[in-house]
Amino acid sequence: MQKTLVLIALILVSISCKTVKSTTQKQIQLRFLDEYIVPKNISIEGNLVGGLSGIDYANGNYYLICDDASNPRYYKANIEINNSKIDTIAFTEVVAFNDSTHYLDVESIRFDKKTNNVVITSEGSVNLKKDPSFFSVDSKGSINHFFEIPDYFKATSKQQPRNNGTLEGVAISYDQKGYWIAMELPLESDGPEPKVSETKSPVRITYIDANTKKPTMQFAYLLDKIAKEPQGNFAVNGLTDLIEYHKNQFIIIERSYSSGLGTQGNTIRIYAVNAAKASNTIATESLINSELVLANKKLLFDFESVRSQLTDTSIDNIEGLTVGPTLANGNQTLILVADNNFNKLGAQLNQFILLEILKK
Repeated sequence: MQKTLVLIALILVSISCKTVKSTTQKQIQLRFLDEYIVPKNISIEGNLVGGLSGIDYANGNYYLICDDASNPRYYKANIEINNSKIDTIAFTEVVAFNDSTHYLDVESIRFDKKTNNVVITSEGSVNLKKDPSFFSVDSKGSINHFFEIPDYFKATSKQQPRNNGTLEGVAISYDQKGYWIAMELPLESDGPEPKVSETKSPVRITYIDANTKKPTMQFAYLLDKIAKEPQGNFAVNGLTDLIEYHKNQFIIIERSYSSGLGTQGNTIRIYAVNAAKASNTIATESLINSELVLANKKLLFDFESVRSQLTDTSIDNIEGLTVGPTLANGNQTLILVADNNFNKLGAQLNQFILLEILKK
């Protein structure tokens, strides 16, 4: 299989009226290793496997969130990797949430080794005036507690979060003392959604202190424009997941989708985002015309470079990202997963992607 390398040099620049001197940071490379497709008709304990919008790896287990709003749940799975290939994926357990009082449209998941619980983001429903949320769930599906989120993320706030564009990603902080929760799209008060033409569309990424359960810091960065002209009436580009791989340095997925293009509709790009000198925007009600420094991003990997090696030449609706196991050569891996929307929107794939992390 052809191996594709993309080199990144992380730099930080200000995008306000002032410009700060570029500062070289770490260098990182990603290599595509493998793809694995889970059949669309697989069930466990009567639950169809699909809608996989988040993934995490911890203690030898994989945790995968299912964004079925009518039956929110997460799966446990085993993923065997041999000779730098995904050999098998076996779903072993399903955990349904014991909660009927909150509207949960769950999107991302992380296993917290300090509590042995999982933490999960939910987009809620702005149209139904149901707030997005961030909460902790135990191994039996009981919600332990909800974390506090900024008021401007709530469904009826004057900053106007966008429906289906709120809390999408979550990461355990590099120091293990908190969590980063990420918006998929800008608040209306922060700027427009991405379009095919260039826009200034910043999304907020918020730090939640694990002890106080409150938000204390935040930064923002700009989304890309929509990658392809749609042939239908819908297009979007947004953040789908993230990890903090070093202090203030993040790996972030952006998923651009343009309708009417069949298996070519998704464009998936991975970015390295450096927030070391970004402004703290936690108290900023609107990012439009604000004097602030946004985090800088650099392209790390574009799946167009390996599209020909993928099933049906399709990179599907990639929404989940985790650091996976270490390979025999000592390099770590990234594992990504696609949300197939239970094939309600057309033929889609339960697609898993394996990447190798190379550092210099």
